[in-house]
Amino acid sequence: MDFTFTEEQQAAVEAAKAVFSGVAPDGVPSPALTPGAVADDIDRALWARLAEADLLSLVIGPEHDGAGLDPIALCLVLRESAKVLARVPLLETSAVAMTLQRHGGAELGSRLLPRIGRGELVLTAAANGRTGHDPAERAVTARREPGDATAWTLDGVQTAVPWAQIADVIAVPAHAEDGRAVLALVARDRDGVALAEQVSTSGELFAEVRLDAVRIDDSEMIDAEGAWEWLRELLATGTCALALGLGERVLAMTSEYTGKREQFGFPVATFQAVAVQAADRFIDLRAMEATLWQAAWRLTASEKRGGAASGALPLYGDVAVAKIWASEGVRRVVQTAQHLHGGFGADTDYPLHRYHAWAKQLELSLGPAAAHEEALGDLLATHPLG
Repeated sequence: MDFTFTEEQQAAVEAAKAVFSGVAPDGVPSPALTPGAVADDIDRALWARLAEADLLSLVIGPEHDGAGLDPIALCLVLRESAKVLARVPLLETSAVAMTLQRHGGAELGSRLLPRIGRGELVLTAAANGRTGHDPAERAVTARREPGDATAWTLDGVQTAVPWAQIADVIAVPAHAEDGRAVLALVARDRDGVALAEQVSTSGELFAEVRLDAVRIDDSEMIDAEGAWEWLRELLATGTCALALGLGERVLAMTSEYTGKREQFGFPVATFQAVAVQAADRFIDLRAMEATLWQAAWRLTASEKRGGAASGALPLYGDVAVAKIWASEGVRRVVQTAQHLHGGFGADTDYPLHRYHAWAKQLELSLGPAAAHEEALGDLLATHPLG
């Protein structure tokens, strides 16, 4: 497998590193010391810098003043963002923009995509359903308005929607009367939309979004076949990229600490028990990386071909493997880091506890590895290899 990145993708990484270099992971109150959300808004200054560096238009097509790059480039940038715990909905906004670019109509794209690229619109996505365990598209119904062939009515609930209170548009999956999955782009201030505050494990502001007879028209609906499914897999793959970046930074912090911390006159990093644990976590990260790029490549190939990329399994199979390694791997990395840091890792003046909280949130977002293993087993049963 060739993991060589293109010049454009490498340039995106360098631009991301430059923007994120000035971000402090402890720039907001500690989630361990804050009873509610750590902040009531995203990092607006960082959002503006991302727009200035053309990173918000990275995946938007040239016809809308973007660079037109692919899911691999997005994952490379997300990987860098996680290393500094960047408090911006870069994944959600970019993923919805890519879905709009791929599956939305020309009028909707012309109206929204240039503004997204300039940082004027913040988007988020409701991907957790009513409880976090049921399919998100089953939590909301989308019905055609009687007597109006261009109008829809939405009813239902979506939970744990990231930064919904400050998003301009929320992408809401729903099921139509014929059973199809559709994707509604709902303005946060639309009549019938109610937000109930939720706080994530990382201390960030989430929301339960209730839709009560919310009316939208065709210009705000993406009903192309496969639109929601593609967005769902892109969000999951992007979350795996966040887990990888966070894990890499945590292992680097652990290496720095154990290389300086001495016992019996020697750095603890030279002790076999410490070295073996760190080596195991390095292996976890490399497995997370390999499975991430496989999933991102499948997404990129499907985007370029306008359909499913060829492979032994459907796209979901590669994403499931990436999710298995990311959810298990990021948990093991932060647990080992806490163990090797000793009590210092729990010190709220040291940023490791923040990474632990973010890692747990990513693990919860990805879902349990056992569930993905079961789904992968079902895929293998219906798509035997060889």
